[in-house]
Amino acid sequence: MLSRRTLLGAATLSLALAAPPAIAQDTFIPLVSKGFQHQFWQAVKTGADRAAEEEGVRITFEGPDNETMVDRQIDMLSASLANNPSAIGFAALDSQAAIPLLRQAQEAGIPVVAFDSGVDSDIPVATATTDNVAAAALAADKMAELIGGSGQVAVVAHDQTSRTGIDRRDGFLQRMESEYPDIEVVSVQYGAGDQLQSTEVAKAILTANPDLDGMFGTNEGSAIGVVNAVREMGTEGLTVIGYDSGQAQIDAIRDGTMAGAITQNPIGIGYETVKAAVAAINGEELPEIIDTGFYYYDQSNIDDPEIQAVLYE
Repeated sequence: MLSRRTLLGAATLSLALAAPPAIAQDTFIPLVSKGFQHQFWQAVKTGADRAAEEEGVRITFEGPDNETMVDRQIDMLSASLANNPSAIGFAALDSQAAIPLLRQAQEAGIPVVAFDSGVDSDIPVATATTDNVAAAALAADKMAELIGGSGQVAVVAHDQTSRTGIDRRDGFLQRMESEYPDIEVVSVQYGAGDQLQSTEVAKAILTANPDLDGMFGTNEGSAIGVVNAVREMGTEGLTVIGYDSGQAQIDAIRDGTMAGAITQNPIGIGYETVKAAVAAINGEELPEIIDTGFYYYDQSNIDDPEIQAVLYE
C-alpha cells in the first residue's frame, strides 16, 4: 500500500546508493506544515530531512503552534515565498485561505507540492497524502465489526476546514450510511485537534448519549481527547477508534482503552514531498496524488514489523 520510497528501509537504502545530486546545493525548499504539537509532524520532518540530504537540497520545516492558527500559517507561507524558494511544500489548515498566495507562487514559477492536507485548487503540482476517505471508511468498517453492526456512534473531528478534517469525517460518515443502516451516528463535534478541547467535547458527547457504543477520533489530538474523556468519566464498554499513532495512542491500544487506530506513514509523506519538489524543479511530470499509504493497527498486529515501520512514537 506504501509507495516505493516510503518504507524506512527503502529510504535508507536509496540514501546509501544515491547518485550525486542533480541540482544545485543552494536549492531551497521551505515546508510549511499544519503544526508542530503532534509527534506526527516531527515524523514528517524526519522524512523531509532524509530526502533533502539524499537530494543535496536545503529545506526548512515550520508550522504554527497549534492547528487553529490559520492566520499564522498564512504569514509563514507568505514569508517563505518572499525568500524566493525553488519550490515549496504546504499542508493547508484551511483549503481555501491560502489560494491567493499559492496562485502568486504559481505565477512566479515556484512549484507547490501539497502534503498531508491538500488544497482545493489545481495549483499544487502534486499532493503527498494518505487516502483519508478510504482510511476513515476502514475505521468505520472496524467500528461496525466491533460493535456488532448496530448501535450508536459519534465522531470527534479535528476541524471542518482542512482537507484531512473533511475527508476523514466524510469517509467515516459515508461508509456508515451506505453499509451499516443499523448504526446511528448521533453526534459529530470538533475539537480543533487539541487534546484538552477534544477531551471536553468527548465528555459532553458521552454525557448526552449514555447508550453510546463507539467513538471515532479523526487525528492524534482528537483521539487522545476521547481516551482522556473515557478515563476521566470511568466509561466502560465504549469502542474507541483513533487516527494517527503517537505514543499516547499506542499506549491506549496496548492497555485496551482504545480498540485500534489508523496509522499514516508520516515519514513517507515528508520524504515524498521533498522528492516531488525536486522532480518539479527538474521539470519532471508528477502524479496528481502521491498515495503514501495507511494501515489499521490494534493489539493483534501492533508489534508486526510492517506496522512498527510506520508508527511515530
